[in-house]
Amino acid sequence: MSEDGAGELVRHVSATTGLPPSTAARVVADVIAYFGESAEDYVRRRHSELQRQQLRNAEIWGVLAAELRRRPVAAPAFSERQLRRIVYG
Repeated sequence: MSEDGAGELVRHVSATTGLPPSTAARVVADVIAYFGESAEDYVRRRHSELQRQQLRNAEIWGVLAAELRRRPVAAPAFSERQLRRIVYG
């Protein structure tokens, strides 16, 4: 996102939420960073999180595929095999 776009978004978030501009800027930066994560990094991070929640890989692949479809900037459709390769190489 360009500086102009980010500045405009910060002003919008500040105006619509009542947050001070400095807080709105931090929120916008966090959201941009979250959605700036590559699909591969997202898969690796979420796989680890879901394993810590005691889910088995058979369940995890379906959860990951569904989550990737719902992201605002859609990731490519990965097969279960491709997801395994991202996580395990």
